[in-house]
Amino acid sequence: MSITMYEIAIPSFTKHLDALDAILDKAAAYAEAKKIDPEALLWARLYPDMYPLKKQVQSACDFAKLSVGRLAGLTPPVHDDSEKTFADLKKRIAETLAVLAEAKPEPMEAAATREISIKAGPRELTFTGKEYLLHFALPNFYFHAATAYDILRHNGLEIGKRDFMKRL
Repeated sequence: MSITMYEIAIPSFTKHLDALDAILDKAAAYAEAKKIDPEALLWARLYPDMYPLKKQVQSACDFAKLSVGRLAGLTPPVHDDSEKTFADLKKRIAETLAVLAEAKPEPMEAAATREISIKAGPRELTFTGKEYLLHFALPNFYFHAATAYDILRHNGLEIGKRDFMKRL
């Protein structure tokens, strides 16, 4: 039995974006309960040269929507990274989930052997669709989703692996 590109990408992105959405709800409630300015959490980071929480969420959304867009032939929405609140970030997640819901299996399967070239900083990277999904898109998505989780956990939010994994 083989697993398809669609079966790898869509459930993985969807599950973890749903989890991230629920974690943001907990973060907003935590900020209110502890009388913490929500903006302090949105700008929190693990180290000075790392992206803050809000950029981690934006990046996780971008990797999900852009990779599915490239693989499924969709045009994902463009965001200007202007989110200022937890509600704004949740809206971005919802818009990303809507892109994922539009994806169809057939175009994604056709993309498995198609060449995909992307700019990564000053470099141009070229992959087959399968390599792109497995070795670039998914690892980057998980990095940003996990870092968002880590920032909130580091700042005292009582969340655990079940929150990140969603359906354990």
